[in-house]
Amino acid sequence: MQKQKLELTWIGKENRPRLEPRILLEDPARSYHAPHRVTEHDLFDNRLIFGDNLLALKALEQEFTGKVKCVFIDPPYNTGSTFTHYDDGLEHSIWLGLMRDRLEIIRKLLSEDGSLWITIDDN
Repeated sequence: MQKQKLELTWIGKENRPRLEPRILLEDPARSYHAPHRVTEHDLFDNRLIFGDNLLALKALEQEFTGKVKCVFIDPPYNTGSTFTHYDDGLEHSIWLGLMRDRLEIIRKLLSEDGSLWITIDDN
């Protein structure tokens, strides 16, 4: 017996952005590091990235594939509302494409025991 395959489809699903590798540059005026390591296991490689999140994820891909323990994303909820900082009224097909592209890169970044946390509404 052949297994059925389920697939989520939407208008424009085949349209993907062309992404090229990016380089992240540190802004010393915005950087903060603890003055010293407390233990030998302290990590000094946390990063806060300002900019387009798809391009930021792409920039992290080469160095961090399979190494990230936790990702938290807060995507637009696609409720049809407009807020000060972003438009939450995208066509569902556009929103699905945006989410797919980000989730595929995040999947590559996650370690085997890594986890992805997503807020899906304001409740």
